[in-house]
Amino acid sequence: MEATTETATQQPAPPPRLRDRYRAEILPMLMEKFDYPNTMRAPRLVKITLNMGLDAGTDTKGREKAIGELALIAGQQPNIRIARKSIASFKVREGMPVGASVTLRSARMWEFLDRLCSVAIPRIRDFRGLKATSFDGRGNYSMGVREQLIFPEIDYDTVDETRGFDITITTTAPTDEEAFELLLALGMPFAKEGRPTAEGRAEREAAEAAAAAEAAEKAEQAEALKAQAAEIAPQSAAPAAPEGEEGAADESEAGAEEAEKDKEGEGSPEVANDQEQEG
Repeated sequence: MEATTETATQQPAPPPRLRDRYRAEILPMLMEKFDYPNTMRAPRLVKITLNMGLDAGTDTKGREKAIGELALIAGQQPNIRIARKSIASFKVREGMPVGASVTLRSARMWEFLDRLCSVAIPRIRDFRGLKATSFDGRGNYSMGVREQLIFPEIDYDTVDETRGFDITITTTAPTDEEAFELLLALGMPFAKEGRPTAEGRAEREAAEAAAAAEAAEKAEQAEALKAQAAEIAPQSAAPAAPEGEEGAADESEAGAEEAEKDKEGEGSPEVANDQEQEG
């Protein structure tokens, strides 16, 4: 019985099923789609990095618990990141632990990606697909996890605070389109909007052209309105007199006309004879 137990414990772990699927199915598909000259030219995974920030105000027990949860998720002990300088506004002192990082390679990398795609992501609430616009232009993809509870390794009853972390998948793909096809074939559920494919590129170019045409049309309309305003402005340049001033001007004109009539009447002979008779 002892020999049987020892041989059972010394058996090697089975190879990651996602790596076997990549070699058997995904690699030939990529070779055919992008017409690579050899298998070394095809994109492949290099590493997966997990980064978690630690609050400077968290006590030692809370910090250790966060690091322990990250170790359970990754299956590997994280590296502690130390603050390089003090920042008073963030209550950070030099030498204080401010983050934890894990770099997964080889079998652990494939196993983590398999658990992420098949178990963790389907447990996200109101999930509508991963953003396909999070590629960095050099074939690497980054995503954020808001809650560590999506991983089954975390016991819900022992969680005192929800913590998130970032996941970065590094590949050998030189372009985002090749990296997207690789991760999509590996099982990552991307949203349909913003995909770095030929169809998605055509849609983005069409949307950009439509937006540019709309902006040009709006600019032409604005120039036309400015031209109309410039034509109307000289006609209405003279200020209109207020109603009170217009009435005063009319009265002054009427008074001047009456005064002129009186002067003319004084100089006439009829008026002079009337004045003599009265005298």
